[in-house]
Order: sequence, then structure tokens, then C-alpha cells
Amino acid sequence: GGGRGRGGVRGRGRGRGGGREISIGGGTPQVHPMDYPTLEELSGKDPLELAITLYSMNHELQALLDEREMRQDLVQLLCQVLCKAFLSKTNHQTVQYLTGLIKDSGFLRTILPHYVMGMGSEFDHTRREQYPQHLDNIMILLSKVLSVFPASSIKGVSMIVALFRPVIISLRAVGVDVLEQTEENLDRIQGLVEHLQERAREGTLRSDNYSFITPQEDAPPGEADFRTLPIYPIPKEFHQDQRSYLRPNLISQRYASGLLYLDTHFRLMREDFVRPLREGIQQLIQSQQDLGNKDIPLRKCRFDDIRVYFDTRLVVPLCTPSGLAYKVQFDSHPLKFVRWQNSKRLIYGSLLCMSCDNFDTFLFATVSDRDPKELEKGFVQLSFLGESRRALAGVEAHQSFLMVETTAYFEAYRYVLEGLQELEVEDLPFQRYIVECSSDVEPPAYLPRADTYDLSAIAVPEFKSSIKSFHTLDPEAWPPMEQLGLDESQMRALQLALTKELAIIQGPPGTGKTYTGLKIAQALLTNQEMGRGFTSPMLVVCYTNHALDQFLEGIHKFLPDGIVRVGGQSNSEVLKRFTLRELKSSHYFRRNLPQHLRRANSKIYDALRTEETKIQTQSVQLECSLRGVLREQYLQKFISEKHWDSLTLQPALDGFEGCGGKKPSLVMEWLGLGFTAFQQRTPHPQNCNADGEMDEAEEEEDDLIEIAEEADLIQAERFVEASNMHHGRDEDLRKTEETVRDMAELMLAMNLENTEIQAEQSEEGWEMQRVQKRKMKHRIRRELGRSSAVSEDEEDTILDVWTLSLPDRWRLYRLWVRRYRTELRMRAQQAEQDYQDTAERLAEIRFLEDLFVLKHAKVIGMTTTGAARCRKALQEVSPRLVIVEEAAEVLEAHTITTLSKACQHLILIGDHQQLRPSATVFDLAKNFSLEVSMFERLIKMDIPYVRLNYQHRMRPDIARLLVPHIYSELENHPSVMDFENVKGLHSNMFFVEHNYHEEEIKDGKSHQNRHEALFVVALCRYLLLQDYQPFQITILTTYTGQLHCLRNLMPAKEFNGVKVHVVDKYQGEENDIVLLSLVRSNKQGKMGFLNIPNRVCVALSRAKKGLYCIGNMDMLGKVKLWSNILHTLREKDQVGPAMTLCCQNHPERHIKVSCGDDFKQAPEGGCNLPCEFRLNCGHACSSACHPYDQEHKKYTCNKKCQKVLCELGHRCQRQCYQECPTDCLKRVEKIVPQCQHKQMVPCHQAPEKFVCQEPCQQKLMCGHPCALVCGESCTTTCMVMVTLELKCGHKQEDPCHYKRSTIQPECRTHCKQMLKCGHPCPGSCQRCHQGRFHMGCLHQCDRLLVCSHKCREPCTRGCPPCQMRCENRCIHSVCMKPCGQLCAPCIEPCAWKCPHQRCSKLCHEPCDRPPCTQPCTKTLHCGHPCIGLCGDPCPNKCRVCHHEEVTEIFFGTEDDVEACFIQLEDCGHLFESTSMDTYMGMDENQQATGIKLKECPKCRTPIRRNLRYGAHVNRSLVEIEKVKEKINGTQSDIEAQKVVLKQQWTDKEDLLRYLPMEYIQIRDTLRASDLTAKELWITENKMALLERLNKLLKIRRGHMSSVETFYFDEKVPEFLRWLMDHHQKFSEQQASDLQSELQRLSFLAELNARCKMANGTGRRVHVQAEVTAMRKVLERMQPFTQQDKDLVKQALKELDKKLPSTGLGITDEERMMIVKAINLSVGHWYKCPNNHIYAIGECGRAMERSNCPECNATIGGASHALVSGNRVASEMDGAQEAV
Repeated sequence: GGGRGRGGVRGRGRGRGGGREISIGGGTPQVHPMDYPTLEELSGKDPLELAITLYSMNHELQALLDEREMRQDLVQLLCQVLCKAFLSKTNHQTVQYLTGLIKDSGFLRTILPHYVMGMGSEFDHTRREQYPQHLDNIMILLSKVLSVFPASSIKGVSMIVALFRPVIISLRAVGVDVLEQTEENLDRIQGLVEHLQERAREGTLRSDNYSFITPQEDAPPGEADFRTLPIYPIPKEFHQDQRSYLRPNLISQRYASGLLYLDTHFRLMREDFVRPLREGIQQLIQSQQDLGNKDIPLRKCRFDDIRVYFDTRLVVPLCTPSGLAYKVQFDSHPLKFVRWQNSKRLIYGSLLCMSCDNFDTFLFATVSDRDPKELEKGFVQLSFLGESRRALAGVEAHQSFLMVETTAYFEAYRYVLEGLQELEVEDLPFQRYIVECSSDVEPPAYLPRADTYDLSAIAVPEFKSSIKSFHTLDPEAWPPMEQLGLDESQMRALQLALTKELAIIQGPPGTGKTYTGLKIAQALLTNQEMGRGFTSPMLVVCYTNHALDQFLEGIHKFLPDGIVRVGGQSNSEVLKRFTLRELKSSHYFRRNLPQHLRRANSKIYDALRTEETKIQTQSVQLECSLRGVLREQYLQKFISEKHWDSLTLQPALDGFEGCGGKKPSLVMEWLGLGFTAFQQRTPHPQNCNADGEMDEAEEEEDDLIEIAEEADLIQAERFVEASNMHHGRDEDLRKTEETVRDMAELMLAMNLENTEIQAEQSEEGWEMQRVQKRKMKHRIRRELGRSSAVSEDEEDTILDVWTLSLPDRWRLYRLWVRRYRTELRMRAQQAEQDYQDTAERLAEIRFLEDLFVLKHAKVIGMTTTGAARCRKALQEVSPRLVIVEEAAEVLEAHTITTLSKACQHLILIGDHQQLRPSATVFDLAKNFSLEVSMFERLIKMDIPYVRLNYQHRMRPDIARLLVPHIYSELENHPSVMDFENVKGLHSNMFFVEHNYHEEEIKDGKSHQNRHEALFVVALCRYLLLQDYQPFQITILTTYTGQLHCLRNLMPAKEFNGVKVHVVDKYQGEENDIVLLSLVRSNKQGKMGFLNIPNRVCVALSRAKKGLYCIGNMDMLGKVKLWSNILHTLREKDQVGPAMTLCCQNHPERHIKVSCGDDFKQAPEGGCNLPCEFRLNCGHACSSACHPYDQEHKKYTCNKKCQKVLCELGHRCQRQCYQECPTDCLKRVEKIVPQCQHKQMVPCHQAPEKFVCQEPCQQKLMCGHPCALVCGESCTTTCMVMVTLELKCGHKQEDPCHYKRSTIQPECRTHCKQMLKCGHPCPGSCQRCHQGRFHMGCLHQCDRLLVCSHKCREPCTRGCPPCQMRCENRCIHSVCMKPCGQLCAPCIEPCAWKCPHQRCSKLCHEPCDRPPCTQPCTKTLHCGHPCIGLCGDPCPNKCRVCHHEEVTEIFFGTEDDVEACFIQLEDCGHLFESTSMDTYMGMDENQQATGIKLKECPKCRTPIRRNLRYGAHVNRSLVEIEKVKEKINGTQSDIEAQKVVLKQQWTDKEDLLRYLPMEYIQIRDTLRASDLTAKELWITENKMALLERLNKLLKIRRGHMSSVETFYFDEKVPEFLRWLMDHHQKFSEQQASDLQSELQRLSFLAELNARCKMANGTGRRVHVQAEVTAMRKVLERMQPFTQQDKDLVKQALKELDKKLPSTGLGITDEERMMIVKAINLSVGHWYKCPNNHIYAIGECGRAMERSNCPECNATIGGASHALVSGNRVASEMDGAQEAV
């Protein structure tokens, strides 16, 4: 088939408007163009249906649009159809697609221009009459194309639009009636074309990322009302090609309505905020797809509009006054080059978008605090917004995010956008001027005609009494301007401000804007009472904090009280007491605050602190985990038992013990950070910098000049004092930091926050080198910042942690820490939500408190940022009078939302020819006039204004640069005519030209020019040498990159006090001398900021007396403004390649300087001649000519001093200006009398007082040589290694000093004893306590559990419940419990359904429907049919695309062409369906060989998730749950047993006296909700042993003497540590060891008690031999065997014969007979101080004194109190206390 006369059909890739390639070869049918009948039929459809139909027929439509020729009627009909389709109200994407087809078509480029051109020469009258309608259709068509694709279509569309006017003229000439509507349409599209062409010429029309709406045009049909648009970006904005509909800010015509005005500014503001984030994330997503989702290459990508941070995790919750914040960690390694002090990255208020799923969902947060030192380590504090905060509850503690930052200050945008949405049109103030642009400005509504003004308050002093009240609306009644201290233009400004409700005052540089504004404010405030009911405060708004402070300080001079300064960034001491925070802290405020607010504040604040305490308990520990390496005992709970035992074998520490006997940190040694590790790799000093990754920040840098960091300046303007800041917060933070530091000392084996790292195990005489410490610190910080960790499966395969490589050890450590942090985060979760809720309630109360303060103010001052954040408060306060300073720098939307509907008087002060408002998106600033302030717009719309015309700052030479190039007129005040000339320079102003190129800064879009920096710094140094003070000089530059290039060249000791700023941050400032570096110099001729007249104006107007500039003037001269300025400079020879210096001392000597090095010709600021001035010391001044200190009063002579100091003729070694020493320090040879060694000793020092430095020749007591020098006392700690025999009997090599020490080294001999389980003991002699408490067996169990996991416990007979995370999940939910616990069954309806059948059971029940056998009818992404079955998830493999994988033989039926396949969801393996169904049903009706889930035939992964096999899976899970229940015990039995044990333990409260920690530990264990039967059994065993031990401790207290208890007291803590160990499982070996040792302690207690009795009765000497024999058995280090037990029992029986167990010297039978005979109740028996027994009758209490009949000691007592030394004789009747 042919192509209708064409040489083939063409196909193109068209981007958005592209279609499929069309070919006539290869058998593919040709796509025919859409014909006339089809279009005619389509023209009858409604717009929605028409648009969808055209979209579905896109190939036919594209073919038509690509035709080279077309009939006129077809062109007309096609335009008609397309215009109608564009009326569709809902499907914007479809219309956009159709527009894209037209944009790239031959129809637009060729057919349509020819058709329009042919209209003018048409002879057919009927056709001519139709052309106006056709023209309208074409204009609508072109408008749509232009609005959707402004950048890419402007060229083609403008060519057609240029033809319209001639065609219309031609048609009218032949009598065709062209309607006015057509003319209006033409004017509209021509205006749009001209606007876009102008932007294209300026280079600002760059992309098609918005849809342009003309001011007269309504929003597209179906476009949402701006009030319903979301402020935050939504997911579809990131993933769809969605366009924003934007109108430009109107700067040359009025707005049609207030609604259109608000709509325009809302959409522009939202787009300014959203676009960088939207386009950046779209670019990021595209990069991920292009790179195949590889994370590492992505880190190297650069993005235009966003900054990307990888591996971001929430680590610590933080309690702040405004609510909950989070310390967030990100990977800082790719950002090493960032200079955080100056970087605009992560500054306060920046918006962050965090996602873990490719931005299908995301969280929004803002930076709430910023510390450059923390940022270097990868930490920042964030506050999450709205819904994102609530979504945090579902985020796992270790979840890693991709974090994206946009530089927009979101807080300001948010409050302004909310304000615009909430502002009703009828509440919009000053619509007459702002919207309708009327130039007839009325007087303020509060100014009745009969009222008068008194301006005496603002008059100059001599006229204050003579000025009378007058009527302001009478121009003739005003006092003369001289009496008010104003010039002519300032007077006009005052008159305008007082008599018009909208006053605009333009103040060029130095004309006194602030001075005039203060006069206006004072006049208004002193006459405020004239307005009846005018009680609301005046609102003063400024763009910067500096300007606000300056203005309010001026007000304070005449208004001592009544000011409120909102915001916490004031640097003014004067205004300190007027800040909102200080005022709310005052006694007056608290006294007058309504009582209900006081009560609510107190109550909610207390609740907030309660929740904060709960959170801080966890957050302090979380914070510690970030600051260094945790000690192993804090991680023990999170380390598997086998790994803990393996770790504590400590092979690396053999023979090593810390200072003072302190045990070294195992985890430090294990991670390669201990001394043992570092000794093995001590570097040679000259190689100490070999570690290329050394933290450069650790290197000390010179003390450089302090400059205002740009990040700090931006933050200062962004930060507004939160209304809920409370006093004592700084103190709270200090205390919290102290708590963290104290906790870190306990928890951390290595604390990175310490300035000097002192590892625990540093032993005396061992000193880690400084470089090593720094390397260790850097390594730890780098490893802690990484996120990779060992998986739990990997962890399971590790047997010995000491065999791992160092990187794997760190990965395992990070797993342990992750578990630790996760548990802490889970504990704090509920408290976090409660804290946030309470903080929000407190914020509401404090908002009311703020209102209370603001409503009682006379003047409220705030920045524009503060006004945005406090918008709701301002609406409540409703100021009627508003003064906006720096109004030309404020975005119009900010200004309008600052005003309340009550505002009656608005005064705007500024200068639109200096700095303009700053928009985030350059395109919006230029193409949509977003950078035009309300101030500038109203001036352009001819609203009356006054410009101040007399400048009081610059000398006339400097002012010439502004007039007429920037300002048409500007007069010089007489005060600037007589400035002195700048010293040391030939000219008071000079511009140095050069051609050295700039450099681009790596991070950000800034630039630097080192040549200029060197020149400016050298010139600054030269000026300081002329005796100028540092505060008289300011260095300005146009880029922040240059700012820091300058700083690095300016040491503080030389330049301290010199101001260094970027131009934008110096508006409103001035100084005597300004040095200006313009920076830009490049081959491309790009000038950036230097092309903006406003910035040039600011830069050239800051200097009062001297201005010196350096830049590439050849490049700048190509710009008209700079060309005119350079022409002015050349008139007085003030520009050139070199500047002339003049010596003050030798005026005839001149020096030309063109670079920094040229200033070396004037090394001291004069010239290169010598000074030759004779000093008072007799030396000549050795300096070169210097203009400063000409009388040499400050000069210091550096020549050598010639004074003789001693009798030997030694001269002073110091310099002349230094004071001579009293003693001669020259070293001479002397003999030290104590040792007769010759030494070089200072001349003045007696040799007997000198410490001899010869090596010591003495021998230590042990016989080894001393290692110290001769003059020092010999050490007692000999480090020579010798063979020692330890108490346990083993021998090993250790330092010699242990021979004489009471502390023994740890025995390292392997235990090797066979344990009761049959495996050899893995411990050492010391670790196993000489065989008394053996290490647990580490033999791996590896039995397969019922849940299909392997048993991870070492050597166990009955495997405990599985502790791995449960893998059971369904389509509805996931089980989050440990695997060994019972799963809660899912009771949602079963989701298994297909078109043929569905299951009616609950999710956890076996399904009641069979699997569907019908093939799936879906089509895969590749276009081929699905190979799965109906109702099952479609496999991700295709029979065509993955033929070999799909047909690989496994069951044998895979190669059948009709075969269908099942893909297992758990592992992804693919199986033929019939065979897999058979496999799954194989054991259904047979006796099962074991209870477990079916497994994948290939990889053995348990099958859990395929709904097709849900019946089998659920049946198996039921059986598995039964087994779990049997292992764990039934919950009811466990709970019943817990109740019993709890009660038993409650009854044993006496344990709190002797075993408090153990008692609490058992109590807390019994309170746990998830105890298993095994854990309960272990707890019960511990309880029993603790009770027995408690009885022994009671005996210890009452019946043992302190002399006898040393060994007993030493062994009890050892026993407790072993008993209460976290891994204590009461294995057969463990139980045996515990019983044996407890038996030993019992015998020992009994023996000690008897010995005390023997001492009391004097029988000790008779039994000493037997006691010594028993002690030898009981106190030896070896295990207590059965043989030992029998031996001790027999010995105690023998002891009974000589020393009865009662201790009374009588047998037990005799004792019982005596007690019975006396017949007294229990508690009547006592003994004297010498242990002689006596009884007290009657009540049994002492009422009188007597004497012991045996020893005459005083016995008894008085008033029921025994005499000292007497006590109860419990051995008589068992009483523990008196009756």
C-alpha cells in the first residue's frame, strides 16, 4: 500500500507527543490518517468523549498531522475538532497529550502557516466570510499549545501569530466583518507571545514545566479551586507528568477581581515551593531507573534542584518546647567536602522529604536545629509535619530512608499559603489599590476632618514649643520643614504618610529611609489618641532582624514602654527586655494573666515534663550509643549465648590486665581498638599520616577572622522565637547533656566526645600516640555511621566471633546495637505520642498568652518571617496601622497575609531599585514577575509615592556611579562634600581590572576568584597599616564562595574587626571604606548577579569615603549598565589595570599595584626605604618605612640583648624588648654529686638539685635492672616477663611485679574438663573459676524446629522456643512476635477469589474452595500472555521472553506448550501447576512423618504465602501452633503458675534486706507478659536458690564474726553473678555447679557460726585443729566434690562432741531441759557482753540493772532497754528479738 503520493510514511519519537513508528516493510500494516468523514462524525461528540476518542486514535491523528498537504476544509474541520476537545473539563492529561502531538507536527510548522497566509488572497466570498470564525479557532488552538509548552512552541507559534494582523487587515479591506472578540483574542495571544519572546531573549524561558494562563483567561475547565489545593506535594506530583496552571503577577495592569488576585499569588507561591522538590525527585527517580536502582552510582549523581542524603535513619527522640523532634543520622561520607558552617545545606526550616519506597509514600520534616559539628558527623535534628508525624508509629526503628532536601524555607511558605487560602475576598484590605490599582488614594478611615495633629514631638529642639496643632488635610497649615529637621523630599514623605491610607516612600541609598520612617512613627504614636477607639497596636514589619532592631531602637528613644519585639534573633541589648519571651517571664505578666490560663499552663506543663522524663530515660541511652562503642554488658541481652561465651573467652587479652586491676573492654579489643591491637601496628612517626581517610577536621587550623556565616544569617532570619519557649530550657539542655555524659562514662568503652581518648586498658607506662588516637576516633565514627549489618541468618552461621574479619566484626556489632536501639525505641513509642499531644495543647495555651501580651502593646515589631508564622495572632490583634520597612524586598503574598481586615493605614518604605524579593525558582521570578514586590508593582501602576532625593552617605565621586545610571536624580547633602581623602592611596575610588578566571565551588552554585581575594586582602592589610581601624573597613563580595576564600586568607590576629560580607546581606549598612570583589570572570561571559541592576546598586552604594573594586571590566563592559558606569569612571581616570599607592612619609614615591604580590613593595604600608629611627635602647629601627606609630611608642626591638647576667660573662639570650631573666639559663657542664655523672646543667642551678638523665644502674628488689633515669626514684613495678605459679597451681608467663602483688593475673590455662553433656568445656581456668562454675557448652545444636528454623541454642536437650522473628504472614497482616510464641490467628475474610469461585472462610481457616485450573487471561508488561492460573498472582516470567527458565525440566511437564505455572511467593521459584498441586497434596491423606510446612522443592524455603495452597498451609500451621503451645505451656497454666510465684515472692520481702537487686530482678521477670514455661521454670529455680542463700546471709549477719567471713563474703557475689546470669539455663552442668557451691557456702556458714560461739565460750583453742582442717577443704579454689562434702559432714559430727552446735557448752538435751524447767516464753533469754546466759522474768524486758554472777559485767537495763553490750540469746530458745 502506498502513502498518498508520499515517499513513505514517516515515524518519529516525539517525547510527550510521540507516536509509534510506522513502517511499510516487514508485513506491518500502515496506519492511515484520519479522514474528513471521521472528523465530521467526531465533531458532534461532547468535549470529554471527543478528547478520549482522539487519544485512542492517536496514531491516525498523528498521521493526519504529519501530512505534507491538506485541503482547506480539512484544515478548518481539524482545528474545529481540536478546539472542541480542548474544552474537556476533567481529563487534563489527555488534552496535554493531544497538545504535544500538535506542537511537534508538520501541521503546526507547515500546513497552518500556509493556510493562514492563503486567507488574504482568497477570492471565494463564501469562504472569506467563514475566515473570522476559523481565525478564532486557530487562536484558541495556538493559545492552548503555547500555554502548555511555552518554551518549545514559542518559535513556531509566533511565526503564525505574526500573520494574523495582515490577514485581518486584508479581510476588512474586502468587506469581511471581523468581530471585536477576534481582535481581543488576537491582542491576548500577541501579548502572550511578546511576553514569552522577551523571556526567551533574557534566557529565562527554559522549560515546558508549567501551563501559562494569561491574566484574562480563566483556569482550565475542571482545575481545582486554589482553596482546595493541598499545600504539601502529593505522590502523583512526583510520579506523573502533572502541570501547574500559573498566571503571571500583573505589574502593568489591574487584576480583574480579588479572587483572581489571591488565586494568582497562591499558585505562584506554591509552585515556587513545590517545583524544585517535584523536578528534583522526578530526576532522582529517573536516575534510579537509568542506573538499574544501583545505590552506589546514584551517590555520585548531581541534581539541580535538590540535595540527596543516603541511608538516613531516625535514631533518638528529642523533647523540644514545640513538640517531639528526632535526631536523624545520614551518611556523611559523600559530603566530606561540605563546609557545614557556611553551607546552605540542612539549615533551620528547610523542608525534607524522606522515602523508603521510591517516593510512592514519603514523610515530610523540617530542620528544627542545626549544629555544624554534628552535621560533620552525619546528625541533624528534624521535626515531622502533620500526617508524617502520625505515620512514624509504623516506621521500624532501623528503617533506612532516602532523604531529599529542598532549599525553600517551608515554614514561611506554609503560613503564607494557609493565609491566602483562608483569606476571604471581602476581608482583603485596600482592594481599591492592590487589586483595582486606583491612583486616587483616600485619607485613613480613622482620620476625621475635624481632628488635628501635634508635631511638636518630632520638631528640632529649638522649635518644639512654637509648633502648634494643625489640620493635616490642609496643605497650607503644615509647619516648615526646617522646624521638623527634614529636607524637602522627607517632608513630602511625612505629609503623604500622615494623610493617605496607603503611603509608599522610596529611599535610595543614604537618603534617610529609617530616619524618615521613625519621624512618621513618632508622629503617629504621639497623636494616636485622636482616633476614637483606636486602641490596637502599631505593627512594624521589616525584612531582616537587623533593620527591625534598628527601627525599634529608634522608637524606644521616644517610647520607653509598650514595645513587643517578636523573635529570638535580636542582637540589641536595648530591646532585650521587650522580646516576647522576656515580657512573658515578667512579674507583671504573671500577675495580670487570667487565672484559667495560669492553671492550664501549669497543669499541661507538668504533664509535658512527666512524658519528657519517660522519653529521656530511653533517649539518653540512645544518644550514648551514638557517641562511641558500648560496653559489652549493655549488649549482652542482644547477643546470642554462644556468641557471648565466644566473646568472653577473650583470647586477645591473655596476660593483660588494666590499671588498678580493672578489667579491659572485651568489645574494644574484639573490634581492633584496644591497646593489644594498636601495639601490633604502631606506625613509624614519619608514616603517621599514611591513613588517607584521616579526619581532616581534627587538624588544627590557624585562628582566622570571624565572619557571619551565610547559613547562620539565613537561619537568623528564618528563626522566630517559638511562643511556647519556656524559661529554664537552656538549663534543661545542660542537665540533659550532663546526664548523657555521666551515662556515657558508664556505658561506653570508648567515648568519641572526649577531647582526649583514654582507653580503659591503658596501663602505666603505655602511652598511645596522638596520631593513633585520632585514627581510632575517626575509624569508630566511620564505622558507627555505616548501616550495613549482619543478617540474622548470617549471624546463625557464626561459631566463634574472634575468627571474623574486622569489617565483619563491625557488621555484627552493628546488629547488636540495632537490636539495642530498637528495644529502646519501642519502649518510648507511646510516651512520644503522649508528649506530642501534650505539647500541642501547651502551644494552644501559650498562643493565648502571646495574644494577651500583644493586645496590650503599643508597638509590635517582627520580621516578615515572623509575621508569616504569627499570622493567626495578627488576625486576632488586628493592627489598624502597619509600617513595612524594606518593603521592596518582601514578596507580595507575604505582605498581604500580614494585613488584617481591620487594617486602615499601610505605610510601605523601601527601594525597589536595590534588592528585590528572593524567589526560589528563577523561572517564576523572571517569567511570572514573582520577584516584583507589592511596593514595586504599585509604583509601576502609578500609585502616588514619594522618593527621597538627598543622600547623606557617599562622597560625590561615589554617588556619580548611581546617577543617572540607576537613579534619574539624587542630590548630595552638604555634609558629604568635605570628607577627608583616603590615606596612602592616590584616589578615593578606583576600579582595578583584570582577566583572571573564577573557580566554581564544588558544593552549591557559588564561585570564587583567588586573584581578586589576594588583591583585596593585601589592600585591606595596606589600609590597616595606614592607621585605619579595622571597624572602618568592609570587604564586600557578590558570592559566598569568595567570602570563604577571603576568610582563609585573613588571620584573626591581623584582621580582627574587619567586616566581610556578601552584598545581599549588607543592604542598609555603610562604612568609611569598602573593598568590593566582583568575582565573575569567565570565557562564556556569564555575569550572574552582576547583571542585576538592583544588586549593583547595593554594592556601589555602601561606601562613605573610599570605594575600591576589582573585577573583569572587559567582560562587565558588555552590559549596558556597567558600560555606562565604566565610562563615568574613565572620565576621572578611576579605572585601570593598576592602582596607585602613595607613601605618607615620602609623598613623591608612588607604587603601582595590580595583584596581591605588588603590595610587597610597601611591606609596612609606606615604601621600601628603611625607617632608620633611633630607639631608646640605642638600636636603629629595622623596619621598612611605615606610616603608623611614627614616634615608635609601640615599636618592639627584636635585636639580641647585650646585657651580662652572671660572673662568667654569659649574655642575655633574649631579644632586646623582652625582660631579662634573673637567673642565667646557659647550660654548662657540672658533676652531679649524688652519682658523680657529668651533666649539662643551667648555669644558675646547683648540681645537687638537678635530675640526672643517665640510665639508672640500680637493681630492683627482684634483681632486674630499673628502667628509669638515674635521678628518679626506682619503680616498684617490674615489667620483665617471668614464670609465675598461680594459686590454682598452673604456671604461665606474666610481668615480674605480680610476684609481690596481692592481685594475681588471670589464669589462661584451658579447662578441658568433660562436661555432663559429654562435650569438653570450652573455657579457661579463670573463666571457669577453677572448675567451680563451668562455661556453658558452645556445641551447636542445629536441630530443625517445628517452625522450620534451626535451633540457635548451643548444646541443649530440650530445644527452647524459637527466638527468630516469626515469618507467618497473610495478605492482611504480619505476625511481629518471636517465632516460638503463639501467633494470633487472622480473622479477616479470606482474600482468595477469582471470577469462577471464592473462599467463604476466615483467613486462618483451611479454604473451602478448590484451586482454579483456568489459565490467567491477563497480559504481561512485555505484551505476551500470562503463564499463570486464574486467581493466582501473575508470574514475573514469560514463556517467550524467558523461554529457557520457564521450560527447564524439574517435574517433567514444564515443556508442555499448554502448561501453566505457579510462582511461589516466598522464594520466587517457578513450577508447573499440575505437578506442584500433586506435590502439595502428596501427604494429605497419609500418616505424616513430621509436623512442618511444605517446602519449595528446589530451595527448601517453607511455603506460607500462596493463597492457592492456603488450605494446606493453614492445616499445618494449626498443628504447629499445638506443638508451640506444648513447648511453651498453655497460657492459662503459665498465668496460674505466675500468680503463685508472684505471691510467693511477695511473701519473701525480707530478701530485699540482703538481696535487693536480685529480688527486684525476679519481681520484674514475673511481671513480664510473654514468659514461656521454660523461662518460668528457670525463674522458679533461681527463686529457690536465692531463698537458701538469703538464709545463709541472715546467719552471716547474726552469727558470724567479721574475722571469719572474708572467704564467705568473697564467694557470695561470685555465686550470685553466676546464678543471675542472663544466659543461665539450669543445664545439668550448671545446676550441678550451683548446688555444689551453695553446699560449700552452707557448710562454711555453719562453721563460721560455730567458731563465733567457740570464741564466746572460750573453747576456740580446743577445736582449732578441726576448724583449720575443715577450712582447708572449704576454702580451696577447686570444685567442691561429693568426697569433700562427706569429709566435711564427718568433721562437723566430730566437732559436735567438743563444741555443741548451741554454743552454750552444754548438749542440746541439757539446753532443752533448762528452758523447760525455767518455763519462760520465747524471748526471755539474754547474754552479757562476755556471752554468759541469764533470763529476765515477768514481761521479759529489762527494767533494772544487776551484775553477771560469772564475770561481774553489768546486765539487764532500764525502761525495756538493755545495757550496752547485752543482747538476746537466740541460741537458747531460737528468738531473734526480745519478747
